[in-house]
Amino acid sequence: MMKFRFRRQGHDPQREKIKQDLFAFNKTVEHGFPNQPSALAYDPKLQLMAIGTKSGAIKVYGAPGVECTGLHKETATVTQLHFFPGQGRILSLLDDNTLHLWEIEQKEQCSHLEEVCSFMLPGRSGIESTSATRVTVLLPKLSCDLLAVGTEGGGVHFLELPSFTLLDRSIFQDEIMQSVPEEYKCGKSLGPVESLQEHPQHPDKILIGYSRGLVVLWDLQSRHADNVFLGKQQLESLVWVRSGNSFVSSHSDGGYMVWPVSSSTPCTHEPVTSTIPYGPFPCKAVNKILWRTTESGAPLVLFSGGMPRASYGDRHCLTILQDSQHITLDFTSRVIDFFTIHCIDRDKEFDDPLALVVLLEEELVVIDLQTAGWPTIPSPYLAPLHSSAITCSYHISNVPTKLWDRVISAGQRQCHLQTHTNWPICGGKNLAPSPKQQELLLTGHEDGTVRFWDASGVSLRPLYKLSTANIFQTDCDHNDSLTQAGEEDWPPFRKVGCFDPYSDDPRLGIQKICLCKYSGKLLVAGTAGQVIVLYLCDEKSDHMIDVATVDLLQDREGFTWKGHDRLPPKSSSVPFAPGFQPVVLVQCMPPAAVTAVTLHAEWNLIAFGTSHGFGLFDYHRRSPVLARCTLHPNDSLAMEGPLSRVKSLKKSLRQSFRRIRKSRVSGKKRVMVQEANAQLAEQDAEVTPVQRRIEPRSADDSLSGVVRCLCFADTFLRDGTHHGPTMWAGTNSGCVYAYALDVPSQDKFSEQSVEALLGKEIQLMHRAPVVSIAVLDGRGNPLPEPYEVSRDLAKAPDMQGSHSVLIASEEQFKVFMLPRVSAKTKFKLTAHEGCRVRKVALVNFSSVASEDYSENGLVCLTNLGDIHVFSIPALRPQVRYDCIRKEDISGIASCVFTKTGQGEYFKKIFLKSRFYLISPSEYERFSLSARVITKPLCQLDVDRPHDPSELSPLSSPALDSPNSSADITLDTTGELTVEDVKDFLV
Repeated sequence: MMKFRFRRQGHDPQREKIKQDLFAFNKTVEHGFPNQPSALAYDPKLQLMAIGTKSGAIKVYGAPGVECTGLHKETATVTQLHFFPGQGRILSLLDDNTLHLWEIEQKEQCSHLEEVCSFMLPGRSGIESTSATRVTVLLPKLSCDLLAVGTEGGGVHFLELPSFTLLDRSIFQDEIMQSVPEEYKCGKSLGPVESLQEHPQHPDKILIGYSRGLVVLWDLQSRHADNVFLGKQQLESLVWVRSGNSFVSSHSDGGYMVWPVSSSTPCTHEPVTSTIPYGPFPCKAVNKILWRTTESGAPLVLFSGGMPRASYGDRHCLTILQDSQHITLDFTSRVIDFFTIHCIDRDKEFDDPLALVVLLEEELVVIDLQTAGWPTIPSPYLAPLHSSAITCSYHISNVPTKLWDRVISAGQRQCHLQTHTNWPICGGKNLAPSPKQQELLLTGHEDGTVRFWDASGVSLRPLYKLSTANIFQTDCDHNDSLTQAGEEDWPPFRKVGCFDPYSDDPRLGIQKICLCKYSGKLLVAGTAGQVIVLYLCDEKSDHMIDVATVDLLQDREGFTWKGHDRLPPKSSSVPFAPGFQPVVLVQCMPPAAVTAVTLHAEWNLIAFGTSHGFGLFDYHRRSPVLARCTLHPNDSLAMEGPLSRVKSLKKSLRQSFRRIRKSRVSGKKRVMVQEANAQLAEQDAEVTPVQRRIEPRSADDSLSGVVRCLCFADTFLRDGTHHGPTMWAGTNSGCVYAYALDVPSQDKFSEQSVEALLGKEIQLMHRAPVVSIAVLDGRGNPLPEPYEVSRDLAKAPDMQGSHSVLIASEEQFKVFMLPRVSAKTKFKLTAHEGCRVRKVALVNFSSVASEDYSENGLVCLTNLGDIHVFSIPALRPQVRYDCIRKEDISGIASCVFTKTGQGEYFKKIFLKSRFYLISPSEYERFSLSARVITKPLCQLDVDRPHDPSELSPLSSPALDSPNSSADITLDTTGELTVEDVKDFLV
């Protein structure tokens, strides 16, 4: 019989079909703000916005849920983006000097962004060097049939669109210089082309601005300069006034000028007005300026830069001027680009801008220009998740409606400086069905805040922000300083945006979060050993915070804490806004970072762990129940703390050599530490092929006392007939502690105290860190959450059969029978290439073939970035997927599994999905369920005047044959052909 003990299972077609119906890996959507944005564009007809990044990505956004993403083959910075209005086409320029044409295509009733062709402007030997043909500015004409390309050498070239055919109608500086007075020439070059602008009333005329300051109004039809404007300051940008009778130029000296355009004055020496708003002292350049006319009278002037160099040269600002109104928007990151949403109907006389959209290096800010005071418009997407560095994440699925509404209400009261104007970028149609359930994502941050996000659909929407800093005495002011006006009267600064990367005190950082969605109780733990219990309250209050101290060392001798001090709580009453309000602060001593927490609202208990031990606290009676030190006598590093000093190089090398010596002799002379389950020996000679051997670890490894996981469970620990509350704790040294709890009934909470008695202590043989502990009922199902059974929200667990506990370490999974804690089954995951388990979750997978069939599974992510799914409690491997690059350590560390749910944002219908940080500001979301995939499903109605089949995907037009595509008709209605364009330019 023994020869069949480890026989591998054969191929079972029926089981394979079931697995296909249960499991499927899909990366679905990216959340948050694009990392390192570099370009911005807007299509006023389709009402779409596009953002380009330094990694070569293009992201298109419309109404909430309308998203498309494209990625250049080259990892190069997108320096410019331009829409072809109404056509669903985007032109991109990379810093490698290549042009790329993208089209929004319909596939399976959904819109996708695809690249169709690319082009590089050729150099002309003897006339222009390679650097001289480097593109500096692009101007697609509004007719979408011609592209003007300005270069570093001062030339302007023309390409036929959409074929990228180079036309022999280039404009060079020698032609321009013929129209310039002799006294202006002075033997100097005009410099690169800085700006190209199409005349708003005459499409056959363009404004050409050179770096030196010269501006020329060029007639494309007659190939002649109608007007020359002899600017003397270095030019930064140009913009037309809507009427076309004048234009505005901005300059490097911090000023801007208004120039008249008149056919009677072909050569203009001086502007109508010249203004340096923040002079007379030297100012920085005005990088870009917009001039918008309004029906109310005075024009709206918007420009970036221009700050006084000496006083505010380091500020990132954008100024809004209108008559006597003057606001200087002060941002915390660099301005990349901006545009206004305004009237584009040529029959209308005024621009009448509705909103200002500003792309910053770390966030997107939208200003309501129609409301007095110009308030900000809250964004339904592209929120800066990283407004303060993310330190932890927590996800709650199937949020009750009552809790959901109360969180939203609390968040709305915080937005007193925001307008309720509708989101102005509203193009496209979101085809995704409305989520059947609400999902919450909670992110903990370095500044002590916890932010609540709506994770129910494609767009990650901010709902509410909780700050824990106001309950502590610190040297900083936490009264939302970003929303208050600056102290200076001039310039009239207004802090705008929420990105604030600086933390006033690193001890405020949030390390762990736990929320009971049925009772509204929240548990937040931080870097300085602070554990805060909060209740959700709909009214503001003013009260003292109860403080309790738990000594995890229990007066152990021989240890001295060398780390940071605790955060002193305020001794007076503290005001709190509606929302989550703290009721008790538990301070762990020593004040090391909290590494694990759990909450059981029905029992009024919380458990927490640090690198020194774990504690149990009754927050109803405000009294500690248990404190256990988990330190090994040699674990001195745990006493120093993360903010003090690191262990010496000598000690590190000594421990490394000690481990090497032990591993070399471990094959034959391994000294095993006896586990509690002696019934299941290692039997290394009979290990199945899919499993790997495990290397034992030294008992005196550093940080062995770190508590990695905690859990509460109603199960059998004392005997097989009486079940009751228990608490389980796992440590970095592979030790598991199980306590039997004596919890009084609901009506006796105030009379009796909770008691804890150590029931079991398990030492895993390989001493690998314990990642997760979960108790399974008699049917092998995970136990329900608190309140789920009492409120008829879940089936009662099987309390008749034998319970078991699943212990997941970094190297293996093991199931122990309860209450004897005898080993039942195990799976060794450790691989020779260094595989270690990083994240574990229990998931319920629902079949795509039948709504009535589902299976529970154990999902784990390893340090190699792959995901494994195992059956429970048998621990049989089901599927494996490559998910995250193994080099992406932060992505693996930040990964969060969702809980079992139906209609989930990460994955809908009994899925387990998870998401992780792919950059400091973006989450990647993926799903493991075959049932439903949540991803952008949108439709964009575009109006392209040609058949897309005429362009070969990713084709590159011939650079040496400008007439190779001369027979392509650009408009099927007969409005304009390439031959027409050529005639038009003669």
